Amino acid sequence: MRATAYAEQAVVRRACLRISVITGAVITLLVTVVGGVAHAVMTHTQDDQVRRELRYGAERGDLSRPPVCTWLYASGATPLANSPAGFPVRADLDRVRRTRETVERTVRRDGTVYLVRTQVRADGDVVQAVFDMRFQLADRRHLWFALGVAGAVGLVAAAATGAVLGRRAVAPLAEALARQRRFVADASHELRTPITQVYTRAQLLSRQAAAEDLPARHREGLARLVGSVGRLDRVLDDLLLSASFSADPRRRTERRPVELVEVARSVVAEESDRTRDGSLTVVVNGPPHPLYVEGIESALRRAIGELLGNAIGHTPAGGTIEVSLARVGGAVELTVVDTGSGFDPAEAERLFERFHRGAGGGRYGLGLALLREVVTDHGGTVAATGHPDGGARFTIRLPESAPAAVPVRTGPL
Repeated sequence: MRATAYAEQAVVRRACLRISVITGAVITLLVTVVGGVAHAVMTHTQDDQVRRELRYGAERGDLSRPPVCTWLYASGATPLANSPAGFPVRADLDRVRRTRETVERTVRRDGTVYLVRTQVRADGDVVQAVFDMRFQLADRRHLWFALGVAGAVGLVAAAATGAVLGRRAVAPLAEALARQRRFVADASHELRTPITQVYTRAQLLSRQAAAEDLPARHREGLARLVGSVGRLDRVLDDLLLSASFSADPRRRTERRPVELVEVARSVVAEESDRTRDGSLTVVVNGPPHPLYVEGIESALRRAIGELLGNAIGHTPAGGTIEVSLARVGGAVELTVVDTGSGFDPAEAERLFERFHRGAGGGRYGLGLALLREVVTDHGGTVAATGHPDGGARFTIRLPESAPAAVPVRTGPL
């Protein structure tokens, strides 16, 4: 449930982020559209005004006193002292004299744009009018700058507004998920004691039936009852452990250096009855020195037990299960290899899904899903490899930790 809690929190965060992004995108789009329309209107208006002034200057302007931002050139006229360099455009003058047709062009020079119109006046003179558009271009730049600032401010405001709206919008969902996790934790805790009592009582009845040599059908029925209650007890253990990780973040303070070799040997010893009943051989290969990881010992013990129980459940009589531990690249690697039925490699990732049903119809329940949650919560990874009828290999990698500090006694002995 830890991974489920992470997934639920991720869904809530994504919902908040999505609302913020959509709100920001809508506002940004509106600002962009308004800015584009304003720019288009300004550009069209300025161009019309400039062309009217340029046309008026070319047709009627005084050569010695042209309109503002305009220079006029004609044969026999002396250019003004402040005329821009490179004008008049001689090629246009020669062309108009030759064809008597008006020529209009745009010239980019000296970091600005000039509109140039060359035409024949009513009195027959060829005149060239040059209009400097630097002020119009500056207005357009100022407009885009203002729109950019407005867009940035609007985007920030939209993101803040979207975040607030997102949190309020998904708050009921987050609360519902939290209540669901608390319900699972509370229900599991309340069921724990009665189910344990039922399991213990069923075991006692099964042993009494065997001791009193009751009919086989009674003994078999009690054995099936013990098995069913035992599976229910293990599922409840899974729910309790999962709920404790997701609903009680304070469990992080329980983390201590855990000697994994010792824990693995202890788990194998606890399963000795099952392996003996199944005629299985279990081998533990560990280094002579301890291997420490930081975590919650009970959770790690449950994870290793799940791997071993999974191997026992899928290995036929006479098979072998090998548990190996080693230090690999600053991590502690625990591998469980069995000679059981194996699985399709395409299902390797799906094995860790809750209640996944394998190709053969077997259910994997909560165990492997909880295993991944525990390992992930401890900063590690778990992977599975296998082949049909070729056994399976499960590998857990956890960050290695320094051993627990031994307290130094001071004072008199």
